[in-house]
Amino acid sequence: MLNYYPTINIKTASVGSSDTSIFVIYTGGTIGMDYDKTHKHLKPLDFKYIIDKVPELRRFDFELTVLSLNEPIDSSNVQPHHWLNIGRMIYDFYNDYDAFVILHGTDTMAYSASALSYLLENLDKPVIFTGAQLPIGVTRTDARENFISALEIASTKNESGKALVPEVCIFFDHLLLRGNRSRKVQSFNFTAFKSQNCPPLAVAGIHIDYNKQLILPQPNEPFWFYNRMDSNVIIVKLYPGLSNAYLDHILHTPHLRGVVLETYGSGNAPSNDEFIGILKNAIDRGIVIYNVSQCNGGVIQGLYETSKKLAEIGVISGGDITPEAAITKLMFLLGNESDNQVIRQKLEVSIRGEITEHK
Repeated sequence: MLNYYPTINIKTASVGSSDTSIFVIYTGGTIGMDYDKTHKHLKPLDFKYIIDKVPELRRFDFELTVLSLNEPIDSSNVQPHHWLNIGRMIYDFYNDYDAFVILHGTDTMAYSASALSYLLENLDKPVIFTGAQLPIGVTRTDARENFISALEIASTKNESGKALVPEVCIFFDHLLLRGNRSRKVQSFNFTAFKSQNCPPLAVAGIHIDYNKQLILPQPNEPFWFYNRMDSNVIIVKLYPGLSNAYLDHILHTPHLRGVVLETYGSGNAPSNDEFIGILKNAIDRGIVIYNVSQCNGGVIQGLYETSKKLAEIGVISGGDITPEAAITKLMFLLGNESDNQVIRQKLEVSIRGEITEHK
């Protein structure tokens, strides 16, 4: 389990009583770093002083509770048990707060947001991930704007007084993206994330303009948290020169249960009998193989002869799902479903808005 010190309650200096409470979880990452003027290096920010670093928070009429881990996690070190712990925190405090903002390193943020979208079922409150390319303690940082906008979006309600964005999202630069549609695409640019097959849910300019028809609806069933993920999965990216012997060896990894196969274009792969036979043998042994495209657009198995054989042997089409959403979806379903047929059915359809479903 993750270790964290007791929560720090920070009330904004607002006029009147606040009717919105937001739970902020700092897991680690660049956004939470401060500049030590004495020793001239970066150090983790003490979130007791967050209002000193972001004085604009005093203008908002909501109550913040900040929870910071004792040992912040570099996002490159994030593992499935961290997702489960973050999900457990949200579940434990779910009835106490109106919204949740998670401060996270950028490198694996899309994986974490995708995983949380599956683990948190029937979510009726915002869970907004954000981070920064530059630390909050340096002058020309993107951290303050990302944090402020994430909080504003998390606190926004619709005409009925319900959360306007009841889903797991990433806010970065000026874009609110569905978490399981997002990918990190830049490391030297403030616009670090894009959603390749789904438009932004909101764009922050002078005003925040919401694309309301894309936002997931309020659920009719009770909120639930799943506490299992199965990490016996791998991603195999096809490339010219990938040897069949190497592929066969990978697919005989002990305890392997699922494979995200990153194919060419609209789901194409080599059509030689040896390659197809290796995949079929794995599927016959109970390994789930999930076809995901290496490029924007998505998989349409059978569009070309080079993908028709994949469909015939039981490779599952991932449609326009991202690799990050695909691998975490496999972990989630393998961890929580025992029937392979049910897993296959759920992989082909959208369960949290991760795949575009054509009517």
